[in-house]
Amino acid sequence: MDYFNNPTKGRLTFDETISEIAAFILEEPKAVYKLIVGTDSNGREDADFVSAVTIHRVGKGGRYYWTKVHKENMPTIRQRIYEETMLSLNLAAILREKLEKKLAELRPFNHEDLEIHTDIGQQGETKEMIKEIVGVVRGSGFLVRIKPEAYGASVVADKYT
Repeated sequence: MDYFNNPTKGRLTFDETISEIAAFILEEPKAVYKLIVGTDSNGREDADFVSAVTIHRVGKGGRYYWTKVHKENMPTIRQRIYEETMLSLNLAAILREKLEKKLAELRPFNHEDLEIHTDIGQQGETKEMIKEIVGVVRGSGFLVRIKPEAYGASVVADKYT
């Protein structure tokens, strides 16, 4: 997580990404926002994992930022899904902490504004993992979405895998 990419701003450090997200929120501080973290992988044993952070101003568009890491020896879908989930949870925890500090006096950051989007759903190989992955995310204190509502993972992050 050394840097993030944004289609408009290009390559940004993590702190620059936090500043961009905060500035977007502060443009319309009374608006409703969803901060979404989702990770997807390319499905190979030596896998690339893309984590995407989407800030959605509900009803008025949004912005997204993504980063990619490579992990070797991920032969099963179970390993990749757990790795995707842990990458999202770790990133979300850091984002929540940094945004709380950045926005503290100007606009409180509500924990319920942050969702983890997982690349699992009722269809396909991942359906047996729904209860356990949802439990891990909820147990970590985050709201969770699965496909088809999990666009942060299955659309935004998937675009860059």
